[in-house]
Amino acid sequence: MITAHDDTRRPLAALALALAAAFSLAACGKAGEKDAHAAEGDKHAEHAGGEKKEGGHSEESELTLSSEEAERAGVKVEELRAQALRDDVVVTATIRPDADKLARVAPRIEGRITSAPAKLGDRVRAGQTLATLDSVDVGEAHAAWVHAQSELRIAEADFKRAEQLNADEIIPRKDFLRAQSDRDKAVAALRAAADKLRLLGGNPTAAGGNVSGFAVTAPFAGTVMEKKATLGELGSPGEPMFTVADLSRVWIQADLPEAALAKVRIGAAAKVTVPAYPGETFAGRVDHIGAALDKESRTVAARIVVPNADGRLKPEMFATASIESAGPAGGERREVLSLPDAAIVLMQGQPTVFVYEQGAYEMRAIEPGERSGGRTVVKAGLKAGEQVVTAGTYALKARKLKSQLGHGH
Repeated sequence: MITAHDDTRRPLAALALALAAAFSLAACGKAGEKDAHAAEGDKHAEHAGGEKKEGGHSEESELTLSSEEAERAGVKVEELRAQALRDDVVVTATIRPDADKLARVAPRIEGRITSAPAKLGDRVRAGQTLATLDSVDVGEAHAAWVHAQSELRIAEADFKRAEQLNADEIIPRKDFLRAQSDRDKAVAALRAAADKLRLLGGNPTAAGGNVSGFAVTAPFAGTVMEKKATLGELGSPGEPMFTVADLSRVWIQADLPEAALAKVRIGAAAKVTVPAYPGETFAGRVDHIGAALDKESRTVAARIVVPNADGRLKPEMFATASIESAGPAGGERREVLSLPDAAIVLMQGQPTVFVYEQGAYEMRAIEPGERSGGRTVVKAGLKAGEQVVTAGTYALKARKLKSQLGHGH
């Protein structure tokens, strides 16, 4: 049986249930919003702390490139292996002409330059005329030679006549001897005049206006390295007109550090490289080591002789010479890990290489050692068998720096 009191309590109970449901839904909404913010915070924290790979290692030092990207960047990878390396001495050097085959050509006497057919860079043969000059001294020498010839002809005629008269006992013996002496003096005078004309460079067969001319010639076959002869100017013994060099072999002039003296011997084999011909080496031998130490640079001059039949090595070129060691180790080879010089770059001042592992290029700091023949010894930071980038390293460095700038923004 329902009373009026029961009818009053029912609406109150319904209101209480509605309020409880509203409070419950509000609480659930706040909890869900808190969980969403927490999840977003975790994502930001993960981004700030660096991406994670399996095992918890950071991938900040790695780069990933597709095969097409690696090919465009010129990336090449090489397996690191222990290689035999001789303890050679590597020095910078300069190419010089062979001083034993270098001549600065000047006239023996003063003369006016009448022709200079030799040109800068010409290859000339021994005795070839480089220039011709006209000289009063040569003209006088030629005249003296002609006069001596005439005097000899007269003396010869007198001697023959005296010889015949002496045979017939028509003249005294002393007259015959005097004629013979005059003839001998004329022969000696002619010889002296001819020698003087030859020494001055005159031509005994010249005639007319050419008797005073003489030639400046190449002392040996070679190349005209320098020319200072101008038509009409006065040439003199104190001013070389031409420099001629035989470049069939050249000298590599190097300065050996004091610490390397015990490793280098005369006769040691050497390999020379020049920037003009990358990848090529020129073989030579050490043929001279200086007797004194330069007190300023603490080095000793050394000379390497290199054949240069094709003339590709030019004087004053810069070169790098690797000289075979003959020191305490006896030039023995040792097994070391080494990389091409181009494989190493500086990252924040630290020598660094890129190691290819599990599809990514990982930066790896190393401790480099000595350099020889375009390779650098690796003392620490790598081990044999690892795949190391040997070409395209600078492209990887640029990509890495670009990615770091992107993260900074």
